[in-house]
Amino acid sequence: MTPQRKKRLAVVLALACGASLAAALALAALRQNINLFYTPSQIAAGEAPAHTRIRAGGLVQEGSLQRSPDSLVVQFSVTDGARRVAVQYRGILPDLFREGQGIVALGKLDSQGILQADEVLAKHDQNYMPPEAMHALEQAGASPPRTAGPGAAP
Repeated sequence: MTPQRKKRLAVVLALACGASLAAALALAALRQNINLFYTPSQIAAGEAPAHTRIRAGGLVQEGSLQRSPDSLVVQFSVTDGARRVAVQYRGILPDLFREGQGIVALGKLDSQGILQADEVLAKHDQNYMPPEAMHALEQAGASPPRTAGPGAAP
């Protein structure tokens, strides 16, 4: 092998190693930022990892909303029709948040199985529900929330 070919081989190997390292670092960064979606049934079955950021979605259970009188702490339950999971959130809820509506909560499960949410997303119009939450409700046999259309009586 000539010295020129050895030099080319070294450059190609260095580029391959650099590209592999860059790909490994990118995958590691993406893995840390992935938020997997879990239904309340999956969380209750223990499929969701504790102390890892996840997304949980479904309908806010009627009568489950509890607000702390002296802080911004809110507790409520999210259900998929079959099971429910308790959610605790500190902050101001979205304007469209209410009982019986579809939401997605992002946060970590604590050791008691309560989702400590750091973000709550509510549906943005009367016809929208996150696809994952809609699928979970259909799987559980629950009907999604029905809202009156324009011109309909409430």
